[in-house]
Amino acid sequence: MGEPEVMRAVRITGHGGPEVLERAEVAVPAPRAGEVLVRVGAVALNNTDLWTREGAYGRQGDPEALSGWRGPIAFPRIQGADVAGRTVAVGDGVDTGLVGRRVVVDPAVYDGEGPDANPVGLMGSERDGGYAEYVTAPATRVHDVTDSPLTDDQLATLPTAYGTALGMIERGRLREGEAVLVSGASGGVGIALIQLARARGARVLAVSSGSKIDAVREAGAHDVLDRARDIAGQIRAAAPEGIDVALDVVAGQLVGDALPLLREGGRWVVAGALGGYDVAFDVRRLYLHNAQVIGSAMHTPAHFALLMDLARRGGIRPVVAATFPLDQAARAQEELARRVHVGKIVLHPWEESTAGARG
Repeated sequence: MGEPEVMRAVRITGHGGPEVLERAEVAVPAPRAGEVLVRVGAVALNNTDLWTREGAYGRQGDPEALSGWRGPIAFPRIQGADVAGRTVAVGDGVDTGLVGRRVVVDPAVYDGEGPDANPVGLMGSERDGGYAEYVTAPATRVHDVTDSPLTDDQLATLPTAYGTALGMIERGRLREGEAVLVSGASGGVGIALIQLARARGARVLAVSSGSKIDAVREAGAHDVLDRARDIAGQIRAAAPEGIDVALDVVAGQLVGDALPLLREGGRWVVAGALGGYDVAFDVRRLYLHNAQVIGSAMHTPAHFALLMDLARRGGIRPVVAATFPLDQAARAQEELARRVHVGKIVLHPWEESTAGARG
């Protein structure tokens, strides 16, 4: 196939801190029937990288258990869900016309083949991911973005953050003219939610911290609420008639405080638990107002196809906060965990290590 037999990769050998990330030289994976081999141009980091490494997802009936996204992880595991690159080889039964094309990989492992299939696994968790020079993927999950005006770095920010955001917006049935609350607004998913909600014509109320408020406003939020102050009071002041949809990656106390501020028939969509998974709210505010609490994990194939259409048109402009060479993956994850950046952190598998990150 003209590619090397060995590649550099970074993988986790067990659950723990950044020290469990190890550099390794491993065999370049061979694409099986129905798969393609992608030379990774850029791979973006996500909170799921941290939580998978830490085993922070818990298990049904045992919320404190060390676990990956959907159960035990097979170690060693190459992390990295968000890959942009170029197809360099194909397995049996795959159109050879894909070779040489610029692509983004849909990282989800689905429970079926239909457009509304549910994600039940994730590249970098249930299968090896893009913290490597090459990665394989099913040909059906590789999207040709050769003509996109976005850079590889920008394209790599899309799959998990923007896919999750679009899944939340679609499941929450956000419509033009509605008022939407976005929590965790300075993170990768938060910035994506702001941009996508604005593009849909919604009025965006974003929750962030003092040092990031200007950047969140620049991303397109109409109103930015300081999470260090009384959030419910700020929502009432900014949207006296209430909010139609909450797009929430924080959960915790925010749900109990702000759920009563949903309008009739409002939807509260949860896709994360940065503020804590143990939630309490007044259930009367739910059923008396025909409100809904909706869980949203990633996206469907149909959602991802919509996202790739946006990428080809350059209809979104992702924010890249910093880049690191692959061998500084542990440092990049530490930077992500500090949560001082706005936008996404990206690794370059083919870049040699230098003095530090560029951002």
